[in-house]
Amino acid sequence: MRQLALSDEILMKIEKPARYIGHEINSVVKDKNTVDVRFCMCFPDVYEIGMSHLGIQILYDMFNRFEDTWCERVYSPWPDLDAIMREEKIPLFALESQEPVKNMDFLGITLQYEMCYTNILQILDLAGIPLINEERTWDDPIVIGGGPCAYNPEPIAPFFDLFYIGEGETQYRALLDLYKKDRAAGISREEFLRHATNIPGIYAPACYEVSYDEQGIISEFKPKYADVPEKVRKEVETNLSDTYYPVKPVIPFIKSTQDRLVLEIQRGCTRGCRFCQAGQLYRPIRERDVEVLKQYAKELIENTGHEEISLSSLSSSDYSQLEELLLFLIDECSKKKINISLPSLRIDAFSLDIMSKVQDVKKTSLTFAPEAGTQRMRNVINKGLTEEVILDGAKLAFEGGWNKVKLYFMLGLPLETDEDIAGIGALCNEIAKVYYETVPKEKRNGRVQITASTSFFIPKPFTPFQWAPMNSQADFREKAYKTRQGIISQLNQKSIKYNWHDTDVSVLEGVFARGDRRIAKVILDAYKSGCVFDAWNEYFHYDKWLDAFDKNGLSIAFYNERERSTDEILPWDFIDIGVTKAFLKREWERAQRGEITPNCKEQCQGCGAAVYGSGKFCFE
Repeated sequence: MRQLALSDEILMKIEKPARYIGHEINSVVKDKNTVDVRFCMCFPDVYEIGMSHLGIQILYDMFNRFEDTWCERVYSPWPDLDAIMREEKIPLFALESQEPVKNMDFLGITLQYEMCYTNILQILDLAGIPLINEERTWDDPIVIGGGPCAYNPEPIAPFFDLFYIGEGETQYRALLDLYKKDRAAGISREEFLRHATNIPGIYAPACYEVSYDEQGIISEFKPKYADVPEKVRKEVETNLSDTYYPVKPVIPFIKSTQDRLVLEIQRGCTRGCRFCQAGQLYRPIRERDVEVLKQYAKELIENTGHEEISLSSLSSSDYSQLEELLLFLIDECSKKKINISLPSLRIDAFSLDIMSKVQDVKKTSLTFAPEAGTQRMRNVINKGLTEEVILDGAKLAFEGGWNKVKLYFMLGLPLETDEDIAGIGALCNEIAKVYYETVPKEKRNGRVQITASTSFFIPKPFTPFQWAPMNSQADFREKAYKTRQGIISQLNQKSIKYNWHDTDVSVLEGVFARGDRRIAKVILDAYKSGCVFDAWNEYFHYDKWLDAFDKNGLSIAFYNERERSTDEILPWDFIDIGVTKAFLKREWERAQRGEITPNCKEQCQGCGAAVYGSGKFCFE
């Protein structure tokens, strides 16, 4: 009989005890005496968010298919349990076995969002694992990170033994085999990490050294040993139709953030938006075969009790077999009374027709992401969306019965002017105008409702804007004020609601996104001062972060507000994502000239991703 790590008394004291008891439907329990490797997957945030993450479900399924491996899960304990665990000296435990995470061979941490970095330290601390990689021994798990933030691992490099760069389906088997071999041979932990760097996609920070010039810019980044590669190339699963997929996903006892089935239809994107990191990282574009997806959908529906299924993709409209898949899902899901969620669709006649079949059009809003208020600015960011297309899409939606529209914009984009900011309010007004011109008064269901939201632009690694300066807090606040004033001045202002993001979080996210290894000391000091769950407004303490920067003599402005030379050594330059630096430079130059680059469907741009030999539109 499995014994819970937490007593009934503790479970009664805390919020949502179901976060910590494990034993959910489809979770995997093995006999620990029959496996060679124990791997604990961690999402460094609260259970409900971590349980919504498809990547962990895929890896959990893959690891547990290996006969010699048992994969378990752990999430960040909420502050109420965190306090009790520290007071009662209860070590952090895995959900499946309820045993200490420290007993595992590997602790794999998903790096999905920069503002979860202090939660990584919370996980290590509660588990009794030394926070700094150099202080660990074979008594501690190998701490390995992966996910989008691993593409610049340097701000958290001292906390990790290894990073897996790319898609996990390809090389984890080789890493586990190496671990078993080296442990059996009795070699040192340091030698194992060094050996691991020869597996494609694996980066061991302790095997590299970095130096800086008088200005604080990286002067050299190199391996410490001759047998450690200078570059780490990302891993790509080239055949998505014949790989691991969780058709028996773990079903949480409590409602998760994304409480639905997920059908990943493709990876990658053809669009080439210059601000979008995912659009570059996940190249080349790869599709799952429609017949495979149909089978997945049937099994997912059979194996779970979810009432909604969602398509996962950066741009669902670009999936070549979308119509066939949707018609199948409409037929299959209607039998089981399951709703279909269709994110990332272009607003055109086909999409609206499909949406009208799968959801209650009177109760939902449609989402457009113009990103910028003027055509000039949309050309700079290579959005590939004209005002005519936006207004035509709105007109179709209004004719179809929608009267709620959400619009997403960014403030602080490179080369932005006051005219571009004023254009946000003007575009909102034009969309409202289309509604009143399109829908006769007797058919209107009240006033059109337009919600305009602005986030602050954060330059990200491996994008054409990785060299661009980021706005200061004062700049962002001024631009949000100008946006609000621009909306208030519009004729249809009563139909427009305006929301904007917090500047403090955006500024820190900018530092973590493009930071170097020195930032780790700031993160460590912030954690020691009480920073954790920084992604949650009620737990975010900006003043403590400022103190941590001051204590370490580092400047936020240095990391955010200066324009980088295209010749500068960037902290992530040792990673090869296929997309070449030469291509990103060309795109940065084209952005400054306001030139559009056609998307991959129209013309191959020679970005370099064809090196993987699997891109649907790669013809180099």
